[in-house]
Amino acid sequence: MAWTYILECRGGAYYVGSTGRELESRVWEHNHDDDLAASFTRKRRPVRVVYAEWFDTVDLAFEREKQLQGWRREKKLALIAERSGDLPRLSRNSSAGSRLPDS
Repeated sequence: MAWTYILECRGGAYYVGSTGRELESRVWEHNHDDDLAASFTRKRRPVRVVYAEWFDTVDLAFEREKQLQGWRREKKLALIAERSGDLPRLSRNSSAGSRLPDS
């Protein structure tokens, strides 16, 4: 079992990560363990999960993490709010009248 997740941090910043462990344990580490938390989240505690996807393999979760990390804030917010219809419009490759693949 693997997860890709988005954390909302103090101050409204978002952090995208992935883990091959239980999601709850990883979030606890972000909030409490200075050795295992990402430096980004250590400086912006507390954090909370606002979005998560489950994957069969860590490789797939990591691939999705990298994809989401490349998204602009507005597109991440649409994903979090479950506005999937807005995602193509918010793509960096999107232009008026064009249906390019979502990045």
